[in-house]
Amino acid sequence: MSTTSTTYLELSQDGGGAHKFYEVTVAGQVVSVRYGRIGAAGQTQTSTFATPQKAQAAAAKKVGEKVRKGYAPAVPGQRAPRAVTRRQVSSAPSTARAVAPVLWRFRTGSAAFGIHVDADRCWVGNQSGDVYTLDHAGEVLARYSLPDGVKCLVADDFWIYAGCDDGRVYDLSSKLPFAAYDIAADVDIFWLDIHEGVLNVADRGGRLTVIDHEDEHQWSRGGRGEHAWMVRADDRAVYHGHSSGVTAYAPDGGGELWHTRTRGAVLFGWQESDAVYAGTGQRVVQRLSKTDGALEATYACDSAVYSCATSPGGRFVFAGDAASSVYCFDRDGTRLWKLGTGGGSALSMQYHEDRLYLVTTDGSLVCVDASEAAITAAQQGTVPVARDVKLAAALPTYAPATAVASVTTVTAAPAGAVVVECVQEGGRMRVHVVSDGYERSWRVQFPRAIREPGARYVVDALHPASGGFYRVRGDIRRLL
Repeated sequence: MSTTSTTYLELSQDGGGAHKFYEVTVAGQVVSVRYGRIGAAGQTQTSTFATPQKAQAAAAKKVGEKVRKGYAPAVPGQRAPRAVTRRQVSSAPSTARAVAPVLWRFRTGSAAFGIHVDADRCWVGNQSGDVYTLDHAGEVLARYSLPDGVKCLVADDFWIYAGCDDGRVYDLSSKLPFAAYDIAADVDIFWLDIHEGVLNVADRGGRLTVIDHEDEHQWSRGGRGEHAWMVRADDRAVYHGHSSGVTAYAPDGGGELWHTRTRGAVLFGWQESDAVYAGTGQRVVQRLSKTDGALEATYACDSAVYSCATSPGGRFVFAGDAASSVYCFDRDGTRLWKLGTGGGSALSMQYHEDRLYLVTTDGSLVCVDASEAAITAAQQGTVPVARDVKLAAALPTYAPATAVASVTTVTAAPAGAVVVECVQEGGRMRVHVVSDGYERSWRVQFPRAIREPGARYVVDALHPASGGFYRVRGDIRRLL
């Protein structure tokens, strides 16, 4: 009969540093590793080895690596958990003489920061862990229930991701959300961006952390400033905004390309193909060249800027301030209009086809008619009656898959579907394609929570990424 042994370690640093645990359990040939923030359930990874002796050796190696990094034996429960940062913002009444033409408003019930708008849907995520999808007419379509507060929502081509206060990034692209990335337990997410499957995280300490498609740390940078509320990425660079300005780093290796000190701490960021836009605490949005960080234009507001966005190509620039006002500027910086939101201050925003979508300090998703005719009418005192969107009685609600048992099973792969398989490689579980017509040496980005050695899964489609791996599109089912 095999015996079970467990080693529990903690690393806790003063001044808001690391506060995490690492637990290794050996049961015969199986090694289970559980890790995360102290006080949380954490993430679990399991590996199976050929013999109990090899399992013990692998566990001892893992423990030794952590001890060398400063971890020490501890007793679970003796240290209290630390709260993650909840962004505290103030919102004053608007000083604008007219109110924006709000078409509809959806109250999420909790402070909200995350927003994404695409051709089909509007997404909003709040501090209660709720993510709602709505159509452009304001009808609520579905709700995702995540374990902790949602810091932000970002899109990477087809895929939609939610950065969550439990230290994970969830893929919401299919009916069942999955934890796509597990960020280091001491990283307090402020904002994130994902480009070609590579995750870029800006945090409270002003650091930038880059993680690849296999959830493995690539590089990190910090020291230029604190409270990094901006990160944007493209093929050329990762653009990191913090209390001291905006810094651009090479995506491969993190070498600094340029640094520009902005007028005030950066509170929000936006990007177009050739420029990044930094909303700052000193009442301006500043447009910087992606090539060298040169200041190209300044858009002056009347209060600290909480959010900004542009119409396609940067033709119009929008901003939301701390005094519940929203602005529109021409590309050169000329202010075209300023209107009250009719509610709180816009913490995030996005423009889509003559409409400006705002997430405000009262937790509402607001749809503003930003067409020229509607704005002119609003400036003259004529605005539509805003419709309050209500939740449907039978709203579909989806929670994350946390184990293999939560995945739907099938006995055969449907026509056109792709089969992938989990395999052990060097003590880690990897996923490769089984179906013909794909590069067998490439790995597949796949949820860790449902990986099981030897298990096969059916996915709707695989798409190649520039880094030489595949990304799953659509639903995932276990193949029996």
